[in-house]
Parts: sequence; C-alpha cells; structure tokens
Amino acid sequence: MMHADLIDEQDLLGQLRSLGFEVSGTAEQACSAAVCGLNEANARALKGLVEKLYTGSATILPAVRQAIDQQLLPGLVQFQQSKAV
Repeated sequence: MMHADLIDEQDLLGQLRSLGFEVSGTAEQACSAAVCGLNEANARALKGLVEKLYTGSATILPAVRQAIDQQLLPGLVQFQQSKAV
C-alpha cells in the first residue's frame, strides 16, 4: 500500500497556527488573514513556511496551493515593497 504525504487545508491551518497566526475557515480565508498586519517576524515566518511547503516532498492539494499563490505570496510581496518605500 502506498502512502502519500498530502498538505490539505487543515494541515495548512495547523502550520499557520503553530507560527502564532489566529486563523480559521478555508485555506484562502486563513492565508488572507495571515497576511493582514504583517510585521518583519511574521513575514519571515510565512516565507519560511512557504519555502518549506514548496520544497518538501509532500503533495500540496490544489485549494491550498491556490490560496498560497493568490493570498500569501502577493501579501508577502506587498509587505516587502511597502518596507522599501
């Protein structure tokens, strides 16, 4: 029997909570909430989480990947750009 590691919405929410973010709902809602009011430490933690997820061997389910691509990554970019101004 084959076993595949999957990252689903509950896994993502759990990982965000372990970083100290108060999130709930869908992956999209959680990612949107996580990027609200970012500070340097939170941004570093989110960046590390995204790197870990994308370079790991686990399969990221489409809804989770979409939430990261459409909410987390643009939020991190916006935060970095706002710091540079």
